[in-house]
Amino acid sequence: MSTAADLSWDDIKLMIAQLAEQSKETGRRMQETDQLIRELRESGKETDQRLERYIQETSREVRELKKQIGGLGDKLGYFAEGMALPTMEKLLRRRFKMENVSPRHRVRRDDHEREYDVLAWANGKVNRVVVVEVKSRVKRDAIEQLIDQVETLFAFIPELKGKERIGILAGIDWDVGVMEEAQAAGLYTATIHDEMFALTTPKGFKPRVW
Repeated sequence: MSTAADLSWDDIKLMIAQLAEQSKETGRRMQETDQLIRELRESGKETDQRLERYIQETSREVRELKKQIGGLGDKLGYFAEGMALPTMEKLLRRRFKMENVSPRHRVRRDDHEREYDVLAWANGKVNRVVVVEVKSRVKRDAIEQLIDQVETLFAFIPELKGKERIGILAGIDWDVGVMEEAQAAGLYTATIHDEMFALTTPKGFKPRVW
């Protein structure tokens, strides 16, 4: 059996797609079960023990599949982040003039913990921090998540106070319209494909600077 270390990027994406399809089928079964329960109750009949067991088992399957899909999604994000890190670091240093690039930057302050997928900063002529959020699939809520990370940065890392702040939202797959919404919110956008990290913001893009 393959271990996590043996899995390729395509292997992980295929597993997520398969689990998503299983989850869709299980969800369909749950809807059918709900309909059957309603029909039985409306007709004055009680669900028997076999049906109750079926309901419990289906519910367990849904919970387990959601857990697996979520876990693999996180692994894919970390996998992509790690593979693309060399090109990401090169771009952060050359394009944004960052002196320090720290992947998986984790801080804890006042019993609150925050992890940044990639945190980069410079202390010289360019006095700026770049917060990078990496997603396997970029959904709309990732925009607010990244903005919150940027806005609360000094609360978690006060030693960076006084620096300008910008955000980069990166991902493998993007929901329709999310990339454009992120850019409209003033965030740089980037894709990760074939171990490469590349900005997708249009020419002349003006980022929001906090």
